[in-house]
Amino acid sequence: MTDPEVHPEVAETAEEIATMEIRGAATIAAGAAGALATQARESDAETPEAFWAELRQAAKRLYETRPTAVSLPNALRFVLADVHGDTVAELRESAVESAAEFQRELDQAQDRLGKVGANRLRDGDVVMTHCHSTDALSCVKAALDQGKHVEAIVKETRPRKQGHITAEQLREWGVPVTLVVDSAARRYLNDVDHVLVGADSIAADGSVINKIGTSGLAVNARDRGTPTMVAAQTIKLHPDTLTGHTVEIEMRDETEVIGADDRERIQGDPDGFTVENPAFDVTPPRFVDAIVTERGQFPPESIVVLMRELFGRDTARPWEG
Repeated sequence: MTDPEVHPEVAETAEEIATMEIRGAATIAAGAAGALATQARESDAETPEAFWAELRQAAKRLYETRPTAVSLPNALRFVLADVHGDTVAELRESAVESAAEFQRELDQAQDRLGKVGANRLRDGDVVMTHCHSTDALSCVKAALDQGKHVEAIVKETRPRKQGHITAEQLREWGVPVTLVVDSAARRYLNDVDHVLVGADSIAADGSVINKIGTSGLAVNARDRGTPTMVAAQTIKLHPDTLTGHTVEIEMRDETEVIGADDRERIQGDPDGFTVENPAFDVTPPRFVDAIVTERGQFPPESIVVLMRELFGRDTARPWEG
């Protein structure tokens, strides 16, 4: 039996997630939920079994795009878990409403997270950011809304320079920004009150999987006595790690690091020249001072309690049937 075709908008969303046109864990999660809603709304399945087959195939297509961004499978889990009905019409209505409810919760979660994180920021604080995280930025925005003055030192975050997006957003809010290359981070840490980063996944032991370079920054910050705060909605918690699974680190294309012209200029044996482009690294919990979520702030070692509360031990993948 061949797999059912997914709706073109699902395929388009999957491609945009894979190529990072849709980026950021919350944006990825919202996009995936919206794609599932489209698949359900536009389905012409004639039986509940056929409808479920289409929905699972759409979820599978989305899941395979970004293996490290756990917000993606978590979004699929949450949406599919609430789909119910005995007829295609009932299933369609339920799937569309489940996706909409998930997106509403997602919007509210970031606002709540921001207010929690803002409580850790004092008037006049300087934060150092890495990559682009809407969760981390929500903490700054909430602090600004409280009337606090905040300044930022923003790392470029190569090779894709997502730090430029962060700098642009902060300047729109009136935050004084200093943009620095990644290798200059240690030089500026003495001027920083908080390292503020997001997360793509958080493991049960409190390890933080985030954009490559986060781990080195956290280690340097600990050496300088600068606290590291991770801002992450609970959709970033990785339930598979409760049962001992490790988080797969995505390797991206070498062309993000080096172009064809640069390759040609490099001397020596071309077969001996390798480029690796890991998208993420793992920061051990001992280098993290607090993980801030919409449900409060936690020391990294206790995040497992929250994870069990939210997921139990259920690491099922409903898109696999």
